Amino acid sequence: MECHDQETQLAQTLSVLVAGAVEGLVSDVSVLDHGSTDASARVADAAGCRFHTGWNIEDVLRSTRGEWLFLIEPGARPQIGWIDEVAEHIALNRHPARFSPSRNHRRPLLSRLVGSAKPLEQGLIVEKSKALAQARAGMRLSDFAKAQKTFRLTSEMVPAWAARS
Repeated sequence: MECHDQETQLAQTLSVLVAGAVEGLVSDVSVLDHGSTDASARVADAAGCRFHTGWNIEDVLRSTRGEWLFLIEPGARPQIGWIDEVAEHIALNRHPARFSPSRNHRRPLLSRLVGSAKPLEQGLIVEKSKALAQARAGMRLSDFAKAQKTFRLTSEMVPAWAARS
């Protein structure tokens, strides 16, 4: 996750990821900070996350323990059933995946018509080796999601913007 002064949103997302950690699906979490002045670092530390204030994206990717990455925005929350579905996807597939948009949290019609969703609005699950092959200095996590052809999971994702509403 990348964050900037998103302490509350970070806590919301991390609380959902705990269930994935209990099931052995989430092995570690890295938070890439863009100069937060709130308690984001304390929230990340309390949850056992790696909190990076200055980083090289390739080094961060190499340091992750799993073979798959789950890129997500602070405040976004995968919904019930996500753990089993993601576990099945990574066991049987090699291609990236995204969550389905939440049926209960839709952007207003006008913003859907004139604008596009953020690249990580439905998260991204991608093999670490594919992300490393794509990684370049100065990349943001959203850059990994822009050109990906992805499989759409049935599980829904409450988008980060819903946490701010």
